[in-house]
Amino acid sequence: MTDLDDYGRPEPPPAADEVATLLGFLDYQRATLAWKIAGLDAAALRSTVAASSMTLAGMLKHLAYIEQWWFSEWLFGRDPTPPWDGVDWEADPDWEWHSATSDRPEELLALWQETMARSRSLVSDALADGGLGTLGRRSWPDGRRPSLRWMICHMIEEYARHNGHADLLRESVDGLTGE
Repeated sequence: MTDLDDYGRPEPPPAADEVATLLGFLDYQRATLAWKIAGLDAAALRSTVAASSMTLAGMLKHLAYIEQWWFSEWLFGRDPTPPWDGVDWEADPDWEWHSATSDRPEELLALWQETMARSRSLVSDALADGGLGTLGRRSWPDGRRPSLRWMICHMIEEYARHNGHADLLRESVDGLTGE
C-alpha cells in the first residue's frame, strides 16, 4: 500500500529497490503536477507570469509529449502518434506549448493521463524484458543510447523542474501555494 501525503501524492518508498524508488519518485512528481492543476479552468490554465509565455496548459501538453518521446519513441523506437505525428516541428519547435492554449482543459488532462498510462505500461514491459539497463532503440548522433534508468531519471528531473514553474503559475492564478 502506498502512503499518501497531505496533498494526495504517493510518497516514494523510503527503503525499496532501485526500480521502486525511481518509479516512486517519478509518480510523486507526476502527482505534484496533478495537484498544481487541480480544479483550474481554461483561463487559469492559460495564465502566464511576468515576461514568460509559459502556461500550465502548455506544461501539461509538453509533459505528455516528453512522456511519449522518451518512453515510446526513444525506448521502443516507435513512430509518433497523434497529435504529435502531424506536427511540423521545424516550423514550430515549441508547438506543444503554443497549441495548448487552444485546447480544452479536459482534452489536455486526458492527453496527459493517457500518455502517462501508456508510459507506465511501456516502462513495465521494458523492466520485464531487460530491467533498468535496457537501452533505448534510438541513439544520439554519436551512437550512444540512453538506458531506461537514464530515461526515468531524466523524467524525474523534467517533472521536478516544471513543477517549480507550476508553483509560480498556480500561485499567480488563485494564490494556492504549497511545498
